[in-house]
Amino acid sequence: MEETQQEKLWEEKDAWIRNLSSLGDKSQLLFNKLFEKKIPASAVFQMIHFNQVYQQFIKHLLAKPEKLLNAQINYWQELYFLWQHFMLNKQYDESKPEAKDFQFKDWQENPAFHFIKDFYQLHVRHFQALLQMTEGLDKKTSSQIQFYFKQVVEALSPTNFAVTNPEVWRTTLENRGENLLKGLDNALNDLSQDQEYFQIKMTDTSHYEIGKNVAITPGKVVYQNDLIQLIQYEPQTRKVYQRPILFVPPWINKYYIFDLTPSFSLVNWLVQQSYTVFMISWVNPDNSLSQKEFSDYLLEGPLQALKVIKQACGVNEINTLGYCVGGTLLACAMAYQAARGEGGIQSASYLCALLDFSEPGDIGAFIDDHQLQWLEKEMQNKGYLDGRQMATTFNILRPKDLIWSYYVKNYLLGESPAPHDLLFWNSDSTNIPEKMHRFYLRNMYLDNGLKKGSLSLNNQLIDLKMVQAPACFIGALQDHIAPWKSVYAGLKLYAGPAEFILSGSGHIAGAINPPERNKYQYYLNPQITEAAEAWLQFAKEHTGSWWPHWEKWLRRYSGDQVEARMPGDTGLALIEDAPGTYVRKRLSPR
Repeated sequence: MEETQQEKLWEEKDAWIRNLSSLGDKSQLLFNKLFEKKIPASAVFQMIHFNQVYQQFIKHLLAKPEKLLNAQINYWQELYFLWQHFMLNKQYDESKPEAKDFQFKDWQENPAFHFIKDFYQLHVRHFQALLQMTEGLDKKTSSQIQFYFKQVVEALSPTNFAVTNPEVWRTTLENRGENLLKGLDNALNDLSQDQEYFQIKMTDTSHYEIGKNVAITPGKVVYQNDLIQLIQYEPQTRKVYQRPILFVPPWINKYYIFDLTPSFSLVNWLVQQSYTVFMISWVNPDNSLSQKEFSDYLLEGPLQALKVIKQACGVNEINTLGYCVGGTLLACAMAYQAARGEGGIQSASYLCALLDFSEPGDIGAFIDDHQLQWLEKEMQNKGYLDGRQMATTFNILRPKDLIWSYYVKNYLLGESPAPHDLLFWNSDSTNIPEKMHRFYLRNMYLDNGLKKGSLSLNNQLIDLKMVQAPACFIGALQDHIAPWKSVYAGLKLYAGPAEFILSGSGHIAGAINPPERNKYQYYLNPQITEAAEAWLQFAKEHTGSWWPHWEKWLRRYSGDQVEARMPGDTGLALIEDAPGTYVRKRLSPR
Protein backbone atom coordinates (compact mmCIF):
# COMPACT_ATOMS: atom_id res chain seq x y z
CA MET A 1 0.00 0.00 0.00
CA GLU A 2 2.84 2.38 0.91
CA GLU A 3 4.62 1.48 -2.34
CA THR A 4 1.51 2.32 -4.36
CA GLN A 5 1.22 5.69 -2.61
CA GLN A 6 4.91 6.36 -3.18
CA GLU A 7 4.60 5.53 -6.90
CA LYS A 8 1.64 7.89 -7.20
CA LEU A 9 3.62 10.73 -5.59
CA TRP A 10 6.51 10.15 -7.98
CA GLU A 11 4.11 10.17 -10.94
CA GLU A 12 2.63 13.45 -9.70
CA LYS A 13 6.13 14.91 -9.32
CA ASP A 14 7.19 13.77 -12.80
CA ALA A 15 4.00 15.22 -14.33
CA TRP A 16 4.61 18.60 -12.67
CA ILE A 17 8.24 18.67 -13.84
CA ARG A 18 7.25 17.83 -17.43
CA ASN A 19 4.46 20.39 -17.50
CA LEU A 20 6.57 23.15 -15.93
CA SER A 21 9.29 22.52 -18.49
CA SER A 22 6.76 22.69 -21.32
CA LEU A 23 5.27 25.85 -19.83
CA GLY A 24 8.67 27.53 -19.97
CA ASP A 25 9.27 26.53 -23.59
CA LYS A 26 5.81 27.54 -24.80
CA SER A 27 5.89 30.81 -22.85
CA GLN A 28 9.14 31.73 -24.58
CA LEU A 29 7.59 30.89 -27.97
CA LEU A 30 4.54 33.01 -27.13
CA PHE A 31 6.65 36.02 -26.17
CA ASN A 32 8.69 35.66 -29.37
CA LYS A 33 5.52 35.66 -31.48
CA LEU A 34 4.13 38.66 -29.59
CA PHE A 35 7.29 40.68 -30.21
CA GLU A 36 7.27 39.69 -33.88
CA LYS A 37 3.68 40.83 -34.32
CA LYS A 38 3.21 44.31 -35.70
CA ILE A 39 1.21 46.65 -33.48
CA PRO A 40 -1.82 47.84 -35.52
CA ALA A 41 -1.85 51.55 -36.33
CA SER A 42 -5.29 51.78 -34.72
CA ALA A 43 -3.86 50.59 -31.38
CA VAL A 44 -1.04 53.15 -31.56
CA PHE A 45 -3.53 55.93 -32.24
CA GLN A 46 -5.76 54.83 -29.36
CA MET A 47 -2.80 54.92 -26.99
CA ILE A 48 -1.96 58.46 -28.13
CA HIS A 49 -5.60 59.49 -27.77
CA PHE A 50 -5.77 57.91 -24.32
CA ASN A 51 -2.74 59.97 -23.26
CA GLN A 52 -4.40 63.18 -24.50
CA VAL A 53 -7.65 62.43 -22.69
CA TYR A 54 -5.76 61.43 -19.52
CA GLN A 55 -3.93 64.78 -19.52
CA GLN A 56 -7.27 66.59 -19.70
CA PHE A 57 -8.51 64.48 -16.79
CA ILE A 58 -5.47 65.30 -14.62
CA LYS A 59 -5.67 68.99 -15.50
CA HIS A 60 -9.27 69.29 -14.31
CA LEU A 61 -8.61 67.07 -11.30
CA LEU A 62 -5.80 69.29 -10.04
CA ALA A 63 -7.97 72.37 -10.48
CA LYS A 64 -9.86 71.34 -7.28
CA PRO A 65 -7.05 70.50 -4.80
CA GLU A 66 -9.32 70.56 -1.74
CA LYS A 67 -11.66 67.96 -3.26
CA LEU A 68 -8.70 65.85 -4.33
CA LEU A 69 -7.31 65.97 -0.77
CA ASN A 70 -10.66 64.87 0.67
CA ALA A 71 -10.84 62.01 -1.82
CA GLN A 72 -7.36 60.87 -0.84
CA ILE A 73 -8.25 60.99 2.86
CA ASN A 74 -11.35 58.87 2.19
CA TYR A 75 -9.22 56.44 0.19
CA TRP A 76 -6.66 55.94 2.98
CA GLN A 77 -9.42 55.53 5.56
CA GLU A 78 -11.09 52.81 3.49
CA LEU A 79 -7.76 51.14 2.87
CA TYR A 80 -7.04 51.12 6.62
CA PHE A 81 -10.45 49.60 7.43
CA LEU A 82 -9.98 47.00 4.70
CA TRP A 83 -6.60 45.95 6.10
CA GLN A 84 -8.02 45.90 9.63
CA HIS A 85 -10.85 43.57 8.57
CA PHE A 86 -8.39 41.31 6.81
CA MET A 87 -6.15 41.03 9.85
CA LEU A 88 -9.18 40.21 12.02
CA ASN A 89 -10.34 37.67 9.39
CA LYS A 90 -13.60 39.54 8.76
CA GLN A 91 -15.25 40.32 5.43
CA TYR A 92 -15.23 43.97 4.47
CA ASP A 93 -18.54 45.75 3.85
CA GLU A 94 -20.56 43.10 2.02
CA SER A 95 -23.40 45.63 1.74
CA LYS A 96 -21.73 47.39 -1.19
CA PRO A 97 -23.35 46.56 -4.57
CA GLU A 98 -20.10 45.41 -6.17
CA ALA A 99 -19.61 42.85 -3.37
CA LYS A 100 -22.09 40.60 -5.17
CA ASP A 101 -20.40 40.93 -8.58
CA PHE A 102 -20.94 37.63 -10.39
CA GLN A 103 -17.37 37.47 -11.68
CA PHE A 104 -16.19 37.14 -8.05
CA LYS A 105 -18.56 34.34 -7.06
CA ASP A 106 -15.67 31.99 -6.09
CA TRP A 107 -13.82 34.56 -3.96
CA GLN A 108 -15.70 34.35 -0.68
CA GLU A 109 -14.18 31.26 0.94
CA ASN A 110 -10.48 32.14 1.05
CA PRO A 111 -9.59 35.27 3.11
CA ALA A 112 -6.59 36.13 0.90
CA PHE A 113 -8.59 36.07 -2.33
CA HIS A 114 -11.42 37.92 -0.60
CA PHE A 115 -8.94 40.64 0.36
CA ILE A 116 -7.66 40.87 -3.23
CA LYS A 117 -11.23 41.31 -4.48
CA ASP A 118 -12.01 44.01 -1.91
CA PHE A 119 -8.69 45.76 -2.60
CA TYR A 120 -9.50 45.91 -6.33
CA GLN A 121 -13.05 47.13 -5.80
CA LEU A 122 -11.87 49.80 -3.35
CA HIS A 123 -9.65 51.26 -6.08
CA VAL A 124 -12.47 51.11 -8.61
CA ARG A 125 -14.68 53.13 -6.25
CA HIS A 126 -11.85 55.59 -5.60
CA PHE A 127 -11.27 56.26 -9.30
CA GLN A 128 -15.01 56.59 -9.89
CA ALA A 129 -15.05 59.27 -7.18
CA LEU A 130 -12.18 61.06 -8.91
CA LEU A 131 -14.06 60.98 -12.22
CA GLN A 132 -17.05 62.64 -10.60
CA MET A 133 -14.80 65.46 -9.41
CA THR A 134 -13.69 66.51 -12.92
CA GLU A 135 -16.04 69.46 -13.32
CA GLY A 136 -15.89 71.68 -16.38
CA LEU A 137 -15.11 68.98 -18.93
CA ASP A 138 -17.18 68.99 -22.11
CA LYS A 139 -19.59 66.10 -22.58
CA LYS A 140 -17.52 64.38 -25.29
CA THR A 141 -14.27 64.39 -23.28
CA SER A 142 -16.10 63.22 -20.17
CA SER A 143 -17.57 60.23 -22.06
CA GLN A 144 -14.13 59.39 -23.46
CA ILE A 145 -12.60 59.44 -19.98
CA GLN A 146 -15.37 57.12 -18.77
CA PHE A 147 -14.70 54.81 -21.72
CA TYR A 148 -10.96 54.55 -21.10
CA PHE A 149 -11.55 54.18 -17.35
CA LYS A 150 -13.77 51.18 -18.10
CA GLN A 151 -11.08 49.61 -20.28
CA VAL A 152 -8.39 49.99 -17.60
CA VAL A 153 -10.64 48.73 -14.80
CA GLU A 154 -11.69 45.62 -16.72
CA ALA A 155 -8.12 44.88 -17.84
CA LEU A 156 -6.74 45.09 -14.28
CA SER A 157 -9.40 42.90 -12.71
CA PRO A 158 -7.75 40.17 -10.58
CA THR A 159 -9.87 37.59 -12.40
CA ASN A 160 -7.58 38.13 -15.41
CA PHE A 161 -4.41 36.95 -13.69
CA ALA A 162 -3.57 33.34 -12.89
CA VAL A 163 -2.05 34.06 -9.47
CA THR A 164 -5.03 36.12 -8.25
CA ASN A 165 -7.88 33.98 -9.60
CA PRO A 166 -8.93 31.15 -7.26
CA GLU A 167 -10.66 29.21 -10.04
CA VAL A 168 -7.45 29.17 -12.06
CA TRP A 169 -5.49 28.07 -8.95
CA ARG A 170 -7.92 25.22 -8.31
CA THR A 171 -7.96 24.09 -11.95
CA THR A 172 -4.16 24.27 -12.18
CA LEU A 173 -3.68 22.13 -9.07
CA GLU A 174 -6.27 19.58 -10.20
CA ASN A 175 -4.76 19.31 -13.69
CA ARG A 176 -1.07 19.65 -12.75
CA GLY A 177 -0.80 22.77 -14.89
CA GLU A 178 -2.13 21.14 -18.06
CA ASN A 179 -4.80 23.86 -18.34
CA LEU A 180 -2.03 26.48 -18.68
CA LEU A 181 -0.31 24.37 -21.35
CA LYS A 182 -3.60 24.12 -23.28
CA GLY A 183 -4.14 27.85 -22.77
CA LEU A 184 -0.73 28.63 -24.28
CA ASP A 185 -1.60 26.40 -27.25
CA ASN A 186 -4.87 28.33 -27.67
CA ALA A 187 -3.02 31.67 -27.53
CA LEU A 188 -0.37 30.53 -30.02
CA ASN A 189 -3.08 29.30 -32.38
CA ASP A 190 -4.95 32.63 -32.16
CA LEU A 191 -1.72 34.54 -32.81
CA SER A 192 -0.97 32.47 -35.90
CA GLN A 193 -4.43 32.96 -37.45
CA ASP A 194 -3.99 36.58 -38.48
CA GLN A 195 -0.82 38.57 -39.17
CA GLU A 196 -2.42 41.98 -38.57
CA TYR A 197 -5.22 41.59 -36.05
CA PHE A 198 -5.15 39.54 -32.87
CA GLN A 199 -8.56 38.14 -32.01
CA ILE A 200 -9.48 35.74 -29.23
CA LYS A 201 -11.45 32.82 -30.58
CA MET A 202 -14.94 32.88 -29.07
CA THR A 203 -16.56 29.88 -30.73
CA ASP A 204 -15.78 26.76 -32.69
CA THR A 205 -16.26 28.15 -36.20
CA SER A 206 -15.63 24.73 -37.78
CA HIS A 207 -19.00 23.58 -36.43
CA TYR A 208 -20.96 25.93 -38.72
CA GLU A 209 -21.27 26.32 -42.47
CA ILE A 210 -23.40 28.97 -44.12
CA GLY A 211 -26.17 27.30 -46.08
CA LYS A 212 -25.71 24.01 -44.21
CA ASN A 213 -26.66 24.64 -40.59
CA VAL A 214 -27.05 28.45 -40.49
CA ALA A 215 -28.91 30.59 -43.05
CA ILE A 216 -30.86 27.58 -44.28
CA THR A 217 -34.41 28.90 -44.72
CA PRO A 218 -35.31 27.86 -48.33
CA GLY A 219 -35.30 30.68 -50.87
CA LYS A 220 -33.83 32.01 -54.10
CA VAL A 221 -31.65 34.95 -55.08
CA VAL A 222 -33.90 36.84 -57.52
CA TYR A 223 -31.72 39.90 -58.17
CA GLN A 224 -28.17 41.14 -57.68
CA ASN A 225 -25.98 44.15 -58.41
CA ASP A 226 -22.58 45.34 -57.18
CA LEU A 227 -23.82 45.84 -53.63
CA ILE A 228 -26.68 43.44 -52.95
CA GLN A 229 -28.19 40.08 -53.61
CA LEU A 230 -31.95 40.05 -53.02
CA ILE A 231 -33.33 36.82 -51.55
CA GLN A 232 -36.98 35.82 -51.80
CA TYR A 233 -37.89 33.06 -49.34
CA GLU A 234 -40.19 30.21 -50.34
CA PRO A 235 -43.68 30.22 -48.79
CA GLN A 236 -44.45 27.59 -46.15
CA THR A 237 -48.22 28.19 -46.12
CA ARG A 238 -50.83 27.86 -48.87
CA LYS A 239 -51.86 31.50 -48.50
CA VAL A 240 -49.78 34.56 -47.66
CA TYR A 241 -50.47 38.19 -46.85
CA GLN A 242 -50.70 40.37 -49.93
CA ARG A 243 -47.91 42.78 -48.99
CA PRO A 244 -44.45 41.28 -48.52
CA ILE A 245 -41.84 42.51 -46.06
CA LEU A 246 -38.30 43.58 -46.95
CA PHE A 247 -35.48 43.24 -44.42
CA VAL A 248 -32.72 45.85 -44.59
CA PRO A 249 -29.92 44.40 -42.43
CA PRO A 250 -26.78 46.32 -41.41
CA TRP A 251 -24.00 46.44 -43.99
CA ILE A 252 -21.48 46.13 -41.17
CA ASN A 253 -22.59 42.51 -40.51
CA LYS A 254 -23.95 39.57 -42.48
CA TYR A 255 -27.71 39.35 -42.90
CA TYR A 256 -28.10 35.89 -41.38
CA ILE A 257 -28.45 37.27 -37.87
CA PHE A 258 -32.11 37.01 -38.94
CA ASP A 259 -31.70 33.44 -40.17
CA LEU A 260 -29.50 31.47 -37.78
CA THR A 261 -30.51 27.93 -36.88
CA PRO A 262 -34.21 27.33 -37.69
CA SER A 263 -35.33 27.75 -34.06
CA PHE A 264 -33.54 31.13 -33.90
CA SER A 265 -34.64 32.47 -37.29
CA LEU A 266 -36.94 35.48 -37.46
CA VAL A 267 -37.16 34.90 -41.22
CA ASN A 268 -38.33 31.30 -40.78
CA TRP A 269 -40.81 32.35 -38.09
CA LEU A 270 -42.32 35.08 -40.29
CA VAL A 271 -42.63 32.76 -43.27
CA GLN A 272 -44.51 30.33 -41.04
CA GLN A 273 -46.85 33.19 -40.08
CA SER A 274 -47.83 33.51 -43.78
CA TYR A 275 -45.58 36.40 -44.82
CA THR A 276 -43.59 36.70 -48.03
CA VAL A 277 -40.11 37.73 -46.91
CA PHE A 278 -37.38 39.40 -48.95
CA MET A 279 -33.86 39.91 -47.59
CA ILE A 280 -31.04 42.18 -48.72
CA SER A 281 -27.68 40.41 -48.55
CA TRP A 282 -24.92 43.02 -48.71
CA VAL A 283 -21.67 42.32 -50.53
CA ASN A 284 -18.49 42.00 -48.45
CA PRO A 285 -16.55 44.73 -50.31
CA ASP A 286 -12.86 45.03 -51.12
CA ASN A 287 -10.94 48.02 -52.53
CA SER A 288 -12.60 47.59 -55.94
CA LEU A 289 -15.74 49.13 -54.36
CA SER A 290 -13.92 51.88 -52.47
CA GLN A 291 -15.71 54.60 -54.46
CA LYS A 292 -19.19 53.43 -53.44
CA GLU A 293 -20.91 56.14 -51.41
CA PHE A 294 -23.84 56.26 -49.02
CA SER A 295 -26.10 57.33 -51.88
CA ASP A 296 -25.05 54.22 -53.82
CA TYR A 297 -26.06 52.03 -50.89
CA LEU A 298 -29.40 53.86 -50.81
CA LEU A 299 -30.13 53.62 -54.54
CA GLU A 300 -28.71 50.15 -55.19
CA GLY A 301 -29.93 48.76 -51.86
CA PRO A 302 -33.45 49.29 -50.47
CA LEU A 303 -34.74 51.50 -53.30
CA GLN A 304 -33.67 49.03 -55.99
CA ALA A 305 -34.99 46.13 -53.92
CA LEU A 306 -38.34 47.94 -53.68
CA LYS A 307 -38.62 48.06 -57.48
CA VAL A 308 -37.79 44.37 -57.83
CA ILE A 309 -40.26 43.31 -55.12
CA LYS A 310 -43.09 45.27 -56.70
CA GLN A 311 -42.47 43.35 -59.91
CA ALA A 312 -42.10 40.01 -58.11
CA CYS A 313 -45.31 40.29 -56.11
CA GLY A 314 -47.41 42.57 -58.27
CA VAL A 315 -48.00 45.06 -55.46
CA ASN A 316 -47.58 48.81 -55.18
CA GLU A 317 -46.59 48.91 -51.52
CA ILE A 318 -44.50 46.75 -49.19
CA ASN A 319 -43.64 46.59 -45.49
CA THR A 320 -40.06 47.01 -44.33
CA LEU A 321 -37.81 46.30 -41.36
CA GLY A 322 -34.40 47.89 -40.82
CA TYR A 323 -31.97 46.67 -38.17
CA CYS A 324 -29.19 48.80 -36.63
CA VAL A 325 -27.52 50.90 -39.35
CA GLY A 326 -29.84 49.21 -41.85
CA GLY A 327 -32.67 51.00 -40.07
CA THR A 328 -30.89 54.33 -40.52
CA LEU A 329 -30.58 53.60 -44.25
CA LEU A 330 -34.26 52.61 -44.41
CA ALA A 331 -35.25 55.92 -42.83
CA CYS A 332 -33.15 57.74 -45.42
CA ALA A 333 -34.90 55.78 -48.19
CA MET A 334 -38.33 56.76 -46.90
CA ALA A 335 -37.36 60.42 -46.51
CA TYR A 336 -35.79 60.40 -49.99
CA GLN A 337 -38.99 59.02 -51.51
CA ALA A 338 -41.13 61.51 -49.57
CA ALA A 339 -39.01 64.43 -50.82
CA ARG A 340 -39.44 63.23 -54.42
CA GLY A 341 -43.17 62.58 -54.06
CA GLU A 342 -42.68 58.84 -54.50
CA GLY A 343 -44.19 55.97 -52.52
CA GLY A 344 -44.07 52.24 -52.23
CA ILE A 345 -43.44 51.62 -48.52
CA GLN A 346 -46.57 50.87 -46.53
CA SER A 347 -44.92 50.64 -43.10
CA ALA A 348 -41.48 50.68 -41.52
CA SER A 349 -40.15 48.86 -38.45
CA TYR A 350 -36.92 50.09 -36.89
CA LEU A 351 -35.15 47.47 -34.80
CA CYS A 352 -32.40 48.83 -32.52
CA ALA A 353 -31.80 51.60 -35.05
CA LEU A 354 -30.67 55.19 -34.46
CA LEU A 355 -32.22 58.11 -36.32
CA ASP A 356 -31.35 60.72 -33.68
CA PHE A 357 -27.62 60.54 -32.87
CA SER A 358 -27.64 63.09 -30.05
CA GLU A 359 -26.83 60.32 -27.52
CA PRO A 360 -25.17 57.50 -29.50
CA GLY A 361 -23.97 55.53 -26.49
CA ASP A 362 -20.51 54.11 -25.87
CA ILE A 363 -19.59 54.13 -29.55
CA GLY A 364 -19.62 57.93 -29.37
CA ALA A 365 -16.30 57.78 -27.50
CA PHE A 366 -14.64 56.85 -30.80
CA ILE A 367 -16.18 59.64 -32.82
CA ASP A 368 -14.86 63.19 -32.82
CA ASP A 369 -13.24 65.22 -35.57
CA HIS A 370 -9.70 64.31 -34.54
CA GLN A 371 -10.37 60.57 -34.47
CA LEU A 372 -12.32 60.67 -37.72
CA GLN A 373 -9.44 62.41 -39.50
CA TRP A 374 -7.12 59.61 -38.41
CA LEU A 375 -9.62 56.91 -39.42
CA GLU A 376 -10.17 58.48 -42.83
CA LYS A 377 -6.44 58.52 -43.47
CA GLU A 378 -6.23 54.87 -42.40
CA MET A 379 -9.11 53.89 -44.72
CA GLN A 380 -7.56 55.68 -47.70
CA ASN A 381 -4.62 53.28 -47.60
CA LYS A 382 -6.91 50.29 -48.19
CA GLY A 383 -9.97 51.84 -49.77
CA TYR A 384 -12.18 50.41 -47.02
CA LEU A 385 -12.49 49.92 -43.29
CA ASP A 386 -11.30 46.43 -42.42
CA GLY A 387 -14.12 44.45 -40.85
CA ARG A 388 -11.79 42.99 -38.23
CA GLN A 389 -11.06 46.49 -36.99
CA MET A 390 -14.78 47.17 -36.71
CA ALA A 391 -15.28 43.88 -34.82
CA THR A 392 -12.54 44.82 -32.35
CA THR A 393 -14.20 48.20 -31.78
CA PHE A 394 -17.52 46.58 -30.87
CA ASN A 395 -15.83 44.02 -28.63
CA ILE A 396 -14.11 46.64 -26.50
CA LEU A 397 -17.47 48.30 -25.86
CA ARG A 398 -18.14 45.28 -23.62
CA PRO A 399 -14.64 44.23 -22.54
CA LYS A 400 -15.67 42.03 -19.61
CA ASP A 401 -18.09 39.92 -21.69
CA LEU A 402 -16.43 39.92 -25.12
CA ILE A 403 -12.71 40.02 -24.30
CA TRP A 404 -11.64 39.17 -20.75
CA SER A 405 -14.10 36.36 -20.08
CA TYR A 406 -12.76 34.52 -23.15
CA TYR A 407 -9.18 35.38 -22.18
CA VAL A 408 -9.71 33.64 -18.84
CA LYS A 409 -11.58 30.65 -20.28
CA ASN A 410 -9.29 30.05 -23.28
CA TYR A 411 -5.85 31.00 -21.95
CA LEU A 412 -5.94 30.50 -18.18
CA LEU A 413 -8.45 27.67 -17.80
CA GLY A 414 -7.41 26.06 -21.09
CA GLU A 415 -10.96 25.51 -22.33
CA SER A 416 -11.78 25.07 -26.01
CA PRO A 417 -14.47 27.42 -27.34
CA ALA A 418 -17.84 25.71 -27.73
CA PRO A 419 -20.05 26.03 -30.84
CA HIS A 420 -22.38 29.03 -30.66
CA ASP A 421 -24.35 30.27 -33.66
CA LEU A 422 -24.58 33.91 -32.52
CA LEU A 423 -20.84 34.07 -31.88
CA PHE A 424 -20.17 32.43 -35.24
CA TRP A 425 -22.17 35.22 -36.88
CA ASN A 426 -20.41 37.81 -34.74
CA SER A 427 -17.01 36.55 -35.95
CA ASP A 428 -18.06 36.80 -39.62
CA SER A 429 -16.84 40.37 -40.18
CA THR A 430 -17.46 42.58 -43.22
CA ASN A 431 -15.52 45.46 -44.75
CA ILE A 432 -17.02 48.91 -45.41
CA PRO A 433 -16.11 51.12 -48.39
CA GLU A 434 -14.10 54.19 -47.41
CA LYS A 435 -16.38 56.89 -48.86
CA MET A 436 -19.49 55.22 -47.53
CA HIS A 437 -18.16 54.90 -43.99
CA ARG A 438 -16.75 58.43 -43.95
CA PHE A 439 -20.12 59.89 -45.00
CA TYR A 440 -22.01 57.84 -42.43
CA LEU A 441 -19.82 58.75 -39.46
CA ARG A 442 -19.62 62.44 -40.26
CA ASN A 443 -23.21 63.06 -41.31
CA MET A 444 -24.94 60.83 -38.77
CA TYR A 445 -22.78 60.58 -35.65
CA LEU A 446 -20.91 63.87 -35.88
CA ASP A 447 -23.45 66.22 -37.51
CA ASN A 448 -26.74 64.41 -36.70
CA GLY A 449 -28.02 65.32 -40.14
CA LEU A 450 -31.17 63.17 -40.02
CA LYS A 451 -32.44 65.00 -36.96
CA LYS A 452 -31.50 68.43 -38.31
CA GLY A 453 -33.05 67.76 -41.73
CA SER A 454 -29.78 68.88 -43.34
CA LEU A 455 -28.87 65.63 -45.11
CA SER A 456 -28.62 65.58 -48.91
CA LEU A 457 -28.58 62.28 -50.78
CA ASN A 458 -28.18 62.04 -54.55
CA ASN A 459 -28.62 65.84 -54.69
CA GLN A 460 -31.91 65.60 -52.81
CA LEU A 461 -32.40 67.27 -49.41
CA ILE A 462 -34.32 64.89 -47.14
CA ASP A 463 -36.41 65.45 -44.02
CA LEU A 464 -37.95 62.70 -41.86
CA LYS A 465 -40.82 65.01 -40.94
CA MET A 466 -42.14 64.49 -44.46
CA VAL A 467 -42.59 60.73 -43.91
CA GLN A 468 -46.24 59.82 -43.31
CA ALA A 469 -46.06 55.98 -43.27
CA PRO A 470 -46.77 54.17 -39.98
CA ALA A 471 -43.68 53.11 -38.04
CA CYS A 472 -42.87 50.73 -35.22
CA PHE A 473 -39.69 51.36 -33.24
CA ILE A 474 -38.19 48.48 -31.23
CA GLY A 475 -35.46 49.20 -28.70
CA ALA A 476 -33.56 46.91 -26.33
CA LEU A 477 -33.28 47.76 -22.64
CA GLN A 478 -29.56 46.89 -22.31
CA ASP A 479 -28.45 47.89 -25.80
CA HIS A 480 -24.94 49.42 -25.70
CA ILE A 481 -24.76 50.07 -29.47
CA ALA A 482 -28.14 51.75 -30.06
CA PRO A 483 -29.31 52.89 -26.58
CA TRP A 484 -33.05 52.44 -26.28
CA LYS A 485 -33.64 56.04 -25.22
CA SER A 486 -31.95 57.20 -28.43
CA VAL A 487 -34.06 54.76 -30.47
CA TYR A 488 -37.11 56.28 -28.76
CA ALA A 489 -35.90 59.79 -29.64
CA GLY A 490 -35.91 58.84 -33.33
CA LEU A 491 -39.62 58.10 -33.12
CA LYS A 492 -40.34 61.80 -32.53
CA LEU A 493 -38.70 62.80 -35.83
CA TYR A 494 -41.56 61.15 -37.70
CA ALA A 495 -44.76 62.75 -38.93
CA GLY A 496 -46.68 59.48 -39.32
CA PRO A 497 -48.24 57.33 -36.56
CA ALA A 498 -45.66 55.45 -34.51
CA GLU A 499 -45.55 52.75 -31.86
CA PHE A 500 -42.72 51.83 -29.50
CA ILE A 501 -41.78 48.41 -28.13
CA LEU A 502 -39.01 47.98 -25.59
CA SER A 503 -37.41 44.55 -25.49
CA GLY A 504 -35.36 43.10 -22.66
CA SER A 505 -31.68 42.19 -23.01
CA GLY A 506 -29.25 43.81 -25.48
CA HIS A 507 -28.59 44.68 -29.10
CA ILE A 508 -28.58 41.08 -30.38
CA ALA A 509 -30.30 38.87 -27.79
CA GLY A 510 -33.06 41.45 -27.41
CA ALA A 511 -33.71 41.34 -31.17
CA ILE A 512 -33.35 37.61 -31.79
CA ASN A 513 -35.68 36.19 -29.18
CA PRO A 514 -38.01 33.47 -30.50
CA PRO A 515 -41.36 33.09 -28.71
CA GLU A 516 -40.73 29.38 -28.01
CA ARG A 517 -37.91 30.27 -25.62
CA ASN A 518 -40.24 32.37 -23.42
CA LYS A 519 -37.19 34.39 -22.41
CA TYR A 520 -36.70 38.01 -21.35
CA GLN A 521 -39.60 40.46 -21.48
CA TYR A 522 -40.92 43.48 -23.35
CA TYR A 523 -42.67 46.70 -22.38
CA LEU A 524 -45.63 48.46 -24.00
CA ASN A 525 -47.17 51.87 -23.52
CA PRO A 526 -49.55 53.26 -26.18
CA GLN A 527 -48.90 56.82 -24.98
CA ILE A 528 -45.89 58.41 -26.66
CA THR A 529 -44.48 60.79 -24.07
CA GLU A 530 -41.89 63.51 -24.55
CA ALA A 531 -39.30 61.80 -22.34
CA ALA A 532 -38.31 58.15 -22.72
CA GLU A 533 -38.14 57.72 -18.92
CA ALA A 534 -41.78 58.81 -18.59
CA TRP A 535 -42.80 56.29 -21.27
CA LEU A 536 -41.09 53.45 -19.37
CA GLN A 537 -42.47 54.56 -16.01
CA PHE A 538 -46.05 53.87 -17.15
CA ALA A 539 -45.26 50.99 -19.52
CA LYS A 540 -46.66 47.52 -18.85
CA GLU A 541 -44.22 44.62 -18.68
CA HIS A 542 -45.00 41.42 -20.63
CA THR A 543 -43.19 38.09 -20.36
CA GLY A 544 -41.42 36.57 -23.35
CA SER A 545 -40.68 37.66 -26.90
CA TRP A 546 -41.84 40.88 -28.54
CA TRP A 547 -42.17 39.11 -31.91
CA PRO A 548 -45.89 38.13 -31.61
CA HIS A 549 -46.96 41.63 -30.58
CA TRP A 550 -44.99 43.18 -33.44
CA GLU A 551 -46.47 40.64 -35.88
CA LYS A 552 -49.98 41.76 -34.89
CA TRP A 553 -48.94 45.35 -35.63
CA LEU A 554 -47.43 44.30 -38.97
CA ARG A 555 -50.55 42.37 -39.93
CA ARG A 556 -52.58 45.60 -39.92
CA TYR A 557 -50.55 46.84 -42.90
CA SER A 558 -50.16 43.56 -44.79
CA GLY A 559 -53.50 43.35 -46.63
CA ASP A 560 -55.66 40.30 -47.31
CA GLN A 561 -54.33 36.81 -47.78
CA VAL A 562 -53.77 35.57 -51.33
CA GLU A 563 -52.49 32.38 -52.92
CA ALA A 564 -48.79 31.91 -52.22
CA ARG A 565 -46.38 32.02 -55.14
CA MET A 566 -42.91 30.56 -55.39
CA PRO A 567 -39.88 32.73 -56.25
CA GLY A 568 -39.71 33.14 -60.01
CA ASP A 569 -43.44 32.65 -60.63
CA THR A 570 -43.77 36.26 -61.85
CA GLY A 571 -40.94 36.10 -64.35
CA LEU A 572 -37.93 37.12 -62.26
CA ALA A 573 -34.83 35.15 -63.15
CA LEU A 574 -33.66 32.80 -60.41
CA ILE A 575 -29.95 33.41 -59.98
CA GLU A 576 -29.11 30.81 -57.32
CA ASP A 577 -30.36 29.20 -54.15
CA ALA A 578 -30.36 31.10 -50.88
CA PRO A 579 -28.24 32.13 -49.06
CA GLY A 580 -26.36 33.19 -52.22
CA THR A 581 -22.67 33.86 -52.79
CA TYR A 582 -22.28 37.37 -51.29
CA VAL A 583 -22.87 36.16 -47.74
CA ARG A 584 -20.32 33.34 -48.04
CA LYS A 585 -17.31 35.61 -48.51
CA ARG A 586 -15.41 35.65 -45.24
CA LEU A 587 -12.42 37.79 -44.34
CA SER A 588 -9.60 35.28 -44.56
CA PRO A 589 -6.73 35.65 -42.09
CA ARG A 590 -3.62 37.00 -43.74
